[in-house]
Amino acid sequence: MADQATFEKDALEYARQLYSAAMRMTRNPADAEDLVQETFLKAYRAYDSFEQGTNLKAWLYRILTNTFINKYRSDSRRPRQTDLGDVEDLYMYRRIASGDSAEAARSAEERVLDGLVESDIKQAVEELPENFRLPVLLADLEGFSYKEIAEILDIPIGTVMSRLHRGRKAMQKRLWEFARQRGLLPDDAVRP
Repeated sequence: MADQATFEKDALEYARQLYSAAMRMTRNPADAEDLVQETFLKAYRAYDSFEQGTNLKAWLYRILTNTFINKYRSDSRRPRQTDLGDVEDLYMYRRIASGDSAEAARSAEERVLDGLVESDIKQAVEELPENFRLPVLLADLEGFSYKEIAEILDIPIGTVMSRLHRGRKAMQKRLWEFARQRGLLPDDAVRP
């Protein structure tokens, strides 16, 4: 069995990140807490099989993701909720510049994104099918590489790339629709 102090020192530094990921997966604080707790329990029990020098964060995320897939996705008793929580970390949709001088250099896409509210972005992520949502969250929020995502989700790298592309494209279309509904696009704007 793994040494408790070593496990705590090495693994618990990722607790906040794992909880954020669990919130985005489960969409429910109580389920996210249970998922993280179960992840740490499984990781502790298997810590002696962890290969020192490899990516501990990716190993923990794989346990988290597999636990979610095996337990929470098939749990039909759980009510669906739409609170994604910490999506303000979704850096690619944040305002990039401010001020008059920067305004001229901003792209039309950046100006449209400014007109969207955070709840629209959360909703676009929430509406993604799970097989696209998980790779998008792992790549764009957690910063994992294609290879790491492939290992976490236990799918080929080509599948990761395909799901990321399709998930991001679906988000782009949904955000375009939000922008059109709010009158942020010219009448002759071409849908992506």
